[in-house]
Amino acid sequence: MRITRVDYWRCRMRLAVPYKIAYETIDFTENVFLRVETGEGITGYGCAAPDLEVTGETPESVEAAVSGVIEPALVGSDPLRTALQLSKLSKLLKENPSAVAMADMALYDILGKKAGLPVYKLLGGFRDRIRTSITIGILPVEETVESAARSVSEGFRAIKLKGGLDVENDIERVIKVRETVGERVQLRFDANQGYTFEESLRFVEGTRPAGLELIEQPTRRDEPGLLGRVTKKVSIPIMADESIMSLVDVFKLARKDLIDMVNVKLMKVGGIFQALHINSVAHAAGLEVMAGCMDESALGIAAGLHFALARPNVEYADLDGHLDLIDDPAAGSVILKEGTLYPVDSPGLGCVIKEM
Repeated sequence: MRITRVDYWRCRMRLAVPYKIAYETIDFTENVFLRVETGEGITGYGCAAPDLEVTGETPESVEAAVSGVIEPALVGSDPLRTALQLSKLSKLLKENPSAVAMADMALYDILGKKAGLPVYKLLGGFRDRIRTSITIGILPVEETVESAARSVSEGFRAIKLKGGLDVENDIERVIKVRETVGERVQLRFDANQGYTFEESLRFVEGTRPAGLELIEQPTRRDEPGLLGRVTKKVSIPIMADESIMSLVDVFKLARKDLIDMVNVKLMKVGGIFQALHINSVAHAAGLEVMAGCMDESALGIAAGLHFALARPNVEYADLDGHLDLIDDPAAGSVILKEGTLYPVDSPGLGCVIKEM
């Protein structure tokens, strides 16, 4: 089998409900979609969700990566040799992780279709479903509580609250949400690098009655030692997100015992191939793993889901980045039932793409 054609298109998708995090307000996302055709008539699809703050990319840089590197590297090559192709692309596109992730998805999609298996089964198939959290951005207390109550009424049993701008307000929001949703709903909190060391400790102490499940990236990613100080000082598990961009990152943090958990986002690390390596390091270090996401098409969410389902120590999922997207070309690529995600149980990533 050989790749005969590679092309791409950009898709701007508005969010039905804009949201605010510690460093920006988001009301739309731009994804770049990739189509990889083979001589046997099997086509694979992938998508990139570039984010200048998180991945260091723009839609324009992803498109340049496709035309300048991915297309010439893949056309004429064997798509079933995923390790070879992705190792080449990773070396050539060190500053373009979501572009590599896009190619990674397309190659795994082809591999699954050729094998006649969903990707998660091809990778090991430890589970066939996983509970996902739903994220609530930074809102006034009353609106936060209303949103949490609505999510629970829709069947979600895990809620992630965003914060990091005002520690006292964050504490109040967490406490009020817990009072509203009761004790059986898991509560997670993401500060998106917004806290100092002292603020982190104040937040943990103030939210103690709420019984938070975990705190994600309380401090800046360029200060790993500070993240480690928080981890060692508090009893709630501390998860690294923005601090994890590569296999080397998780190795360094794990070796120095600076974190308890790892959030693996395919767009940050370069796709499923690299995510599996990162997961192995985390597993060896005794770290729990969450499969996370950006604001990305259901195609990207499907890839993250297949990764999460494949390995036993990926015990958490925050795969909700597609839920509010309007006119997603890959809508329906995952199945959501009462807060639990299921794959479309067909070969490859199970996606049907409405091409633009």
